[in-house]
Amino acid sequence: MDDQLPCGGIEVQPGDVAALEARWTGCWKPIDVARRLVGTAVPWYVAAGWALDLFRGEQTREHHDIEIAVPVGRFPEIRERFAEFTFDAIGAARIWESATPEVLAATRQTWLREPETGRYLLDVFREPHDGDVWICRRDETIRLPYADIIRHTPDRIPYLTPELVLLFKAKHVRPKDQADFDGVLPLLTRPQRETLFRLLKQVHPGHAWLAALPPGSYDPQQQQ
Repeated sequence: MDDQLPCGGIEVQPGDVAALEARWTGCWKPIDVARRLVGTAVPWYVAAGWALDLFRGEQTREHHDIEIAVPVGRFPEIRERFAEFTFDAIGAARIWESATPEVLAATRQTWLREPETGRYLLDVFREPHDGDVWICRRDETIRLPYADIIRHTPDRIPYLTPELVLLFKAKHVRPKDQADFDGVLPLLTRPQRETLFRLLKQVHPGHAWLAALPPGSYDPQQQQ
């Protein structure tokens, strides 16, 4: 991704937020996306709050939108699956409608739009990678094979492993992020907790969640 965003785009003002959020009403659910992408060889996964609910096996709260992530170099393969829709690029509180290759190269977030209605149905993050190795956008020294970070529900919906979802949520810790952390933490295995502890120390030193994750403090047998 380039450091300099292109000119143009529509600036999102504070007064526009409510109307913009309304355009997400009726957005897709994970199963809808999975049906669209069945058979693709691209490693993709549901991210953010929906990923944690897929891990938990049930929907625990309302979700404003749905986010997936794909390797940036393979986004064209994903885009082909949604040929009847339009992709708008998002960055720095601006929207570039029907994003050009130049704009896509300078941004990492894309919203799938239904042309007839203007509704947004899916948020697609185009993330850095090195072939089949995922690169964390918050710290590019964190590199893991896609095979190690993608889990699947019983009906084969791929989602990001929960310790990495929580790592991304740790940046802002909105009320919903704290609720997600509190609800998921007891379900994590010792290796998952230790991974989250290590990565939080690296990406967000001094984060408040570290106090709940001291290494060696958790025994899954105690939860039974």
